[in-house]
Amino acid sequence: MPVTVLLAQAVLAWRPVRSAASVPGSRPSVAVLIPAHNEEAGLLATLSSLQHQLSPKDRILVVADNCSDGTAEVARQAGAQVIERSHAQLRGKGYALDFGVTALADAPPDVVVIVDADCIVGEGAIARLATLAAHHGRPVQALYLMHAPAGSGPLKKIAEFAWLVKNKVRPLGWFRLGWPCQLMGTGMAFPWQTIRSANLATGHIVEDMKLGLDLALAGTPPMFCPHALVYSHFPSSAEGVQSQRTRWEHGHLSVIASAAPAALLGAIRRRSASLFAFGLDLCVPPLALLVLLVCAITGLSLLLALAGGSIAPLLLGVLAGAALGVAILLSWWRHGRTVLSGKELALAVVYVLAKIPLYFRFLFRRQVSWVRSKRDSE
Repeated sequence: MPVTVLLAQAVLAWRPVRSAASVPGSRPSVAVLIPAHNEEAGLLATLSSLQHQLSPKDRILVVADNCSDGTAEVARQAGAQVIERSHAQLRGKGYALDFGVTALADAPPDVVVIVDADCIVGEGAIARLATLAAHHGRPVQALYLMHAPAGSGPLKKIAEFAWLVKNKVRPLGWFRLGWPCQLMGTGMAFPWQTIRSANLATGHIVEDMKLGLDLALAGTPPMFCPHALVYSHFPSSAEGVQSQRTRWEHGHLSVIASAAPAALLGAIRRRSASLFAFGLDLCVPPLALLVLLVCAITGLSLLLALAGGSIAPLLLGVLAGAALGVAILLSWWRHGRTVLSGKELALAVVYVLAKIPLYFRFLFRRQVSWVRSKRDSE
């Protein structure tokens, strides 16, 4: 099933993205909420990408959360509003977001846009996200990309391509059918009433994915906006990359195991095709793990056939492998050739094998709490 979903999304995402259509209605007031933990090195670039996109009725609110550096002072000097939060036990992005939304309640905006403190916001993204969120009354997710640092080797370029498949190809495929997408943690716009009533104060390891699921089950599933871009860069250090991947992938797998069945059952009870599609998308594991699973199942099926068992599982395994290969090649040919060459793509087997210890840790030493990734400046 995950392979079929991925192949369908890759096929649907083949056509070029059309120019953005105008959205009826006036531009709503916006508060850009930035949760920041020790981000003094990169915060100024984020604020600079935002400030010229704001109107006089908009504002930026930075939550300096458990900071031990100059994050708050950098934000104030750049003209942003700043509130500071400190708590020894309740740590994590979700708590910072809840603190910020509570602070905004005294003079609430029409729309809240959440941006991570290490991201650059593309030209015109704030206006488009806010207008769509206000018009549809639903959360809106921007296209969020991660880039490999300049001079990176092929493995980091493969990681960039895998991210592109997850955050561009897959949501773009469902977008063609008018189906919802997952929230991605940054570049997210919410109507005020939606974000005000959301359960944000959690220490969930992937609070964005959990929030998107909660909102979808509540009847306001997020929608994708491929015309609004937010981007960041992978850490250069091995420690930062490892921490980031562990949090993302362990969190994703935990949500699949704990919440995906409820989403699918809820969709069936409500007879909602879009919610069912959301649940199916949620069930697709990280790309490297999906490759490993298909290879493992095919290999076991081959052993079964050689031992005199049925060849039907082997045929299904080969078919799944072929479908997965087509999905990856379609995604690379249409969207990924500017990221890595065909020769570099062939090294994906090394990238996949290098992920095996990460997945074993999920089984035996799973990360369950939110941990901020180490930045290059640290």
